[in-house]
Amino acid sequence: MVVIKNEKQIDRMRKSGEVLALVMAELEKNVLPGIKTIELDRIAEDAIRKHGGEPSFKGYKVPGLPSFPASICASINDEVVHGIPDSRILSEGDIISIDMGVFLGGYHADAARTFPVGSVSEEAQKLITVTQESFYKGISLCLAGKMLGDISEAIQVYVETNGLTVVRDFVGHGIGQKMHEEPQIPNYKTERRGPRLSKGMTLAIEPMVNIGTYDVKILKNRWTVATKDGKLSAHYENTIAITDNEPLILTKLG
Repeated sequence: MVVIKNEKQIDRMRKSGEVLALVMAELEKNVLPGIKTIELDRIAEDAIRKHGGEPSFKGYKVPGLPSFPASICASINDEVVHGIPDSRILSEGDIISIDMGVFLGGYHADAARTFPVGSVSEEAQKLITVTQESFYKGISLCLAGKMLGDISEAIQVYVETNGLTVVRDFVGHGIGQKMHEEPQIPNYKTERRGPRLSKGMTLAIEPMVNIGTYDVKILKNRWTVATKDGKLSAHYENTIAITDNEPLILTKLG
């Protein structure tokens, strides 16, 4: 069941999103050659708690898996999502996708960004740019009365027009008092186009885009997802609310 939020509830989610955006901006400043991903995780958790929130991801449980051990997902190069922060050191030319959730005032916000580490190849920069642009192509259709599938198709068309591929095995989702609510939001066209979008829906829309095949594999830690061919992947996500007019991005500063 899709949970519709009223203005007060969306305002609470906006506050969670503002904290998330502030923390993400702080992380971006620290994505530099020589830093360990576990240090980025510490920076994120300290900042979230300083602002009165809790990390949505730390301790997150999925049936059959150990609880997620960190406050952020830190996915490097060919890792798509759910990278676990550790002692790995970022190097010049890497790319890193940071996915993060904040729980504040009873509501979650969720966002992801892919950052270059120093100077990166033209191919890597194109991947980052197209992934971000595909999100905005999708939310241009986040309008009351449109179908959810319109978002999915717009993302896929833009990505594939640029010679890249969209991950099939992981999708966006509704969000609110729970991190994952209905509906699921594929980043590719499916036979089912519904549900119809309506005011008060809150959605985490998150294109995951690969340079090579869209096929993925699960690594030995049972959490981290990587591209099957070892080529680069990027991730861009915001939490948004459907309104009477343009969609409201809840995880963006300003």
